[in-house]
Amino acid sequence: MGNGKQAVPDVSPDASLPSRFPAPDSLLVFYGGTFDPVHLGHLAIARHARDALGCTIRMMPAADPPHRAPPGADAAHRARMLALAIDGEPGLQVDLRELDRDGPSYSVDTLRAVRAEYGDAVPVALLIGADSLLGLPTWREWTALFGLAHLVVAERSGSALDLRLPPVLAEATAGRWVDSATALRGSPAGRLLRLQQPLHPGSATEVRHRIAGGGPWHDLVPGVVADYIVRHRLYGLNGAATPASL
Repeated sequence: MGNGKQAVPDVSPDASLPSRFPAPDSLLVFYGGTFDPVHLGHLAIARHARDALGCTIRMMPAADPPHRAPPGADAAHRARMLALAIDGEPGLQVDLRELDRDGPSYSVDTLRAVRAEYGDAVPVALLIGADSLLGLPTWREWTALFGLAHLVVAERSGSALDLRLPPVLAEATAGRWVDSATALRGSPAGRLLRLQQPLHPGSATEVRHRIAGGGPWHDLVPGVVADYIVRHRLYGLNGAATPASL
């Protein structure tokens, strides 16, 4: 996750969950990423998790790196695009906590801040991709994460994730896997749940490369995000970018 306090535009709260879902606070789910830019694959993961878990998905844009330029758009633009992409979408919400804090913002620190806000008894989950799970041993204080949150892993069907876990990760996750959202709600942290994620084309890297190279890219992002990118000339599109405040 990102670093440093960022100036970002206000984002409006999203629509509440349909009444068939449990109370949103019965499971707090956070989905972090740079969202640079937010694309249809991100939204597919968030929607699938929302429907499978029956709760709000809090999408957290990462802060800008403190010692170098952002790889694509800065935090203000990324937050605004994310807000536009999920405006009016039930059960998806922008969470700016990583942009509002000072200093480095590691996942473990973010989850500790969540615990300070909501207490130790509320079930909390971090939504990550399978590749992020495989890289978990490189994260700061990664073993502490199991005491702070559940991990919900968006896994593409047929990925054989079990066969790819490094030994240290296989040992750390042994006995933690569960097969339902109900199991996550039964304890505050420490469990892992697979979500079989439908394959969706495109990635943020591909979107940026296509824009910079003049290739087709509009069908990889929501229409409002495409309009925003064009209006602000992001990712090398037609010259210098304009500020997010315009």
